[in-house]
Amino acid sequence: MSALILVNGEVRDDCIAAGMQALRKGAPALDVAEIVARAVESDVKDHSVGFSGLPNIMGEVELDASIMDGATLATGAVSALKGYLHPISVARQVMERLPHVLLTDAGAARFAAEIGAEAGDLLDDESKAIYLKRLQAVGKEWAALREIRDWSEIANLESLISSGKVPLIDLVTRAMRYHEGGDTMNVIVRDASGHIVSAVTTSGVAWKYPGRVGDSPNIGAGNYADDRYGAAVATGMGELTIRHATCVRAVIAMGYDRRIGEAGHETLRDMSRIAEARGAWIRMLLLDRNGTVGGYCTHNGSTLKVQRIDESAPQVIICEHVI
Repeated sequence: MSALILVNGEVRDDCIAAGMQALRKGAPALDVAEIVARAVESDVKDHSVGFSGLPNIMGEVELDASIMDGATLATGAVSALKGYLHPISVARQVMERLPHVLLTDAGAARFAAEIGAEAGDLLDDESKAIYLKRLQAVGKEWAALREIRDWSEIANLESLISSGKVPLIDLVTRAMRYHEGGDTMNVIVRDASGHIVSAVTTSGVAWKYPGRVGDSPNIGAGNYADDRYGAAVATGMGELTIRHATCVRAVIAMGYDRRIGEAGHETLRDMSRIAEARGAWIRMLLLDRNGTVGGYCTHNGSTLKVQRIDESAPQVIICEHVI
């Protein structure tokens, strides 16, 4: 069986190369998936994942991640994690060291501190500037928000909301008209033994309500792997895949001997009945038990990258548009 790495098209080639180097040395799929995810989490040019990720409406970056072992169906996940640079590694340790699957918010941060995970400020100057631009655009709706002109004044937002001068629900609703921060990092790895691992990591949709959790740490929604059938991972509007249990549906379809294309198209077509949100989109990457890869999306232009162990560089493939 050919070992491979499959990712969403936004992942830079050097992030894939870090994992491919380990895969060629015989590293197991679990290690390789973590290596690729950590590389993307550190990529300052990617404002959807890890360091430099876009924040929630209060200016705080909250991270979600999960990892799944297709051999045992063991999983680990974290959500709304703040102040730690590599949520994928914290998620793996949840899987390996706790009798749990998912930790969230303060509990996830407490666990990260206990295991000695790398802490750090998740915002850089560029992500701060993007946030301020959006807040100022939304601020036209409320006079009180116009007073927040630079990052040193962000602390004033809490008092404006607490005093009722700015309604938080309305602020989120207006801010999320700016569609940014939806390109979650997806990776599926198959190693030389045919073992499959899938991993997902993200800073979530930009300008979200504090504590919002998307599909990335929800096993079955944004991530699922089973060596017997294959794996599926998703990006886009996580609320849709949570409601639909999209990834587990696709993997089960492959388990019922649906060809990979049939599984991809049938799953996303079935989702269309709940995809009423304007501008919402989903991209799903699939790997079947034979090593065939596929990408399926509800909007044109999405891509995936795949690199097999005997190839010198990743191939870029346009995802199939499912209507």
